[in-house]
Amino acid sequence: MDVEQKSRFTVTPSSKAVAADARAVLLEDPGFGRLFTDHMVTIRYTEGQGWHSHSVGPREPFQLDPACAVLHYAQEIFEGMKAYRLADGSVAMFRPEENARRFAESAERMAMPAIPEDMFLEAVEQLVKIDADWIPSGEGSLYLRPFLFASEAFLGVRPSNEYIFCVIASPAGAYFKGGKKAVTLWVSEHYTRAARGGTGAAKCGGNYAASLVAQKEAIKHGCDQVVFLDAAENKWVEELGGMNVFFVMDDGSIVTPPLTGTILPGITRNSIISLARAKGHEVREEPYSFAQWRADAASGKLREAFACGTAAVVTAIGTVKSTDGDFTVGNGDGGLVTESLRAELTGIQRGSVADPAGWVRTL
Repeated sequence: MDVEQKSRFTVTPSSKAVAADARAVLLEDPGFGRLFTDHMVTIRYTEGQGWHSHSVGPREPFQLDPACAVLHYAQEIFEGMKAYRLADGSVAMFRPEENARRFAESAERMAMPAIPEDMFLEAVEQLVKIDADWIPSGEGSLYLRPFLFASEAFLGVRPSNEYIFCVIASPAGAYFKGGKKAVTLWVSEHYTRAARGGTGAAKCGGNYAASLVAQKEAIKHGCDQVVFLDAAENKWVEELGGMNVFFVMDDGSIVTPPLTGTILPGITRNSIISLARAKGHEVREEPYSFAQWRADAASGKLREAFACGTAAVVTAIGTVKSTDGDFTVGNGDGGLVTESLRAELTGIQRGSVADPAGWVRTL
């Protein structure tokens, strides 16, 4: 980036930053999404003026008017990405350009202004650089949450004329309690995540809000996550509450539901498809029914299944529960293909495995 671009941001270090010794204690067990760094990035948008007031400053609450548009009409989008500490001490991010691209696509779907890719990347990098000491050692990472919301104070169903873009960061350990063990899923039969023409392909908060009642149902049945079927026929597997899903067959081929506008186009999903094909696996993006999932698991045709996403990376699926009974995938504890893909992906992310596609962006 050139000097002119960097000068857009005013940087104000926090006077209340957590001391190094206290931070070290917190990072021993960061969990996921409950611990936050010292700073945040904000950029404002005003119709007719464009993007302005680029700032890196102390993490602090927003002061919002009760009529703030996002509180009434949910005009909001977000991204999820990570920064990693490499073996040589440097810091890197994984395919952040894809997050910038998807963020712009989500903005378009939600009638919001698209932040330019270079501005998005600079904002994220500014936060990573000032809060790099918050990156946990070992297998931990710094989870980054860029988001954009309508900030104009008005009541009326129309796109807002004012927005706030913000990036916050959270040190992260394992997404699922217990690490990367095989998870148990609940198949939702009464709730769907998205329908054709809806916002399923956009990363907006409303999609996740609509999934919470189904996730609550999954937890009630002793499951880690919910899996949604399509809204039209209640037959085809789509995705989990926050992850894409893959099926590994006995001939080594891999199946994943196609992107038809109702499924979030996951960056981890896209990466897994590329890695699997490079390993010689046939990867088919095609519809896969829940009935077929059950039958293939029973016959042994289905050897493994796994979920993937930025937060959970690659996680084996062991048991699937529904009102029609439970079944186990493979040995119930993952498998060699799942583990191989996870190892290669995390190795690339952390710089211990070759990165021929140039996915890693070192800061």
